[in-house]
Amino acid sequence: MSLIKGKLGIGTAPLGNMFRDVPEDEARQTLETAWDLGVRYFDTAPLYGAGLAEMRVGEFLSRHNRDDYFLSTKVGRVIEDETEVKEGMFQYGRKNKVTTDYSEDAIKRSVEQSLERLKTDRLDFVYVHDVSPDYHGDDWVTQFDIARKGAFRVLSRLREEGVIAKWGLGVNRTEPIELAMELEEAHPDISLQATHYTLLNHDHALLKLMPRALEKDMKIVVGAPFNSGVLVGGSHFDYGDIPEEIASKANRIKQIAEKHGVSVKAAALQFSMAHPAVAAVIPGSTRPEHIKEDVAASKEDIPSDFWDELRDQNLVSPLAPLPIDQKV
Repeated sequence: MSLIKGKLGIGTAPLGNMFRDVPEDEARQTLETAWDLGVRYFDTAPLYGAGLAEMRVGEFLSRHNRDDYFLSTKVGRVIEDETEVKEGMFQYGRKNKVTTDYSEDAIKRSVEQSLERLKTDRLDFVYVHDVSPDYHGDDWVTQFDIARKGAFRVLSRLREEGVIAKWGLGVNRTEPIELAMELEEAHPDISLQATHYTLLNHDHALLKLMPRALEKDMKIVVGAPFNSGVLVGGSHFDYGDIPEEIASKANRIKQIAEKHGVSVKAAALQFSMAHPAVAAVIPGSTRPEHIKEDVAASKEDIPSDFWDELRDQNLVSPLAPLPIDQKV
């Protein structure tokens, strides 16, 4: 039985005004559409618009029974009262300064702030956010050690107290999760891995992360299943520019999908969902019509010939579990 019914959730980074200024009404309609179509897992983070996404999610979910949905957020960022000039992905979010800190005191503050913004007294999952090479470069191991002594201990304690149900890491690279699973004093239950178990990019995770997660009984939530949009005609790959080789591979997948009458969105979602270690897949959007597409795509019937051709063309690993394997 899936940890999260249906395996399809929603990531709310776009609702933190990622890349553009999202009107309140559009954000509300997006959440309402997801709920009306049966989505019951909502993932957010303080980083997303300096608390904006959490506030929008909290306001919406406060109108529903707390036992009727799963809610996750992240720690490692504290929202300060002071403001600053913003640049980058969340330049259109709130102007509050965001401090990165994985120490014990900062994690306590982060959880308290999130509970307040989310208008709840408990969290289903909490992920230690971005303690990873792509954010900290060569210093990531030092930051990981701070998190091990701070965040991991605090979250384990909060799990025992019932404030949170499960915890793990929320990162764009696989190495931090792999390292955390081997620690004697840390026992992550569920981790969010974005961008590295997708139709477009999955080889490393398939060989190392996913088998070990199964052995350790740790579930994986797949974030950014479209690799920030490149798979479905977007203008970003993993939150940045699209390399030529990635554009070429995405185009080859698109051509095969068109040949078989398959939507790439359906192929991407169902590919990530098919692995037994995966508890949920959480595409993000700010547009209600895209949520409708996501839900429909997760249920689309995809012919086996499509998957066979992807395998034949070496566009998916022969070791990757596919939806057709589950039907045998």
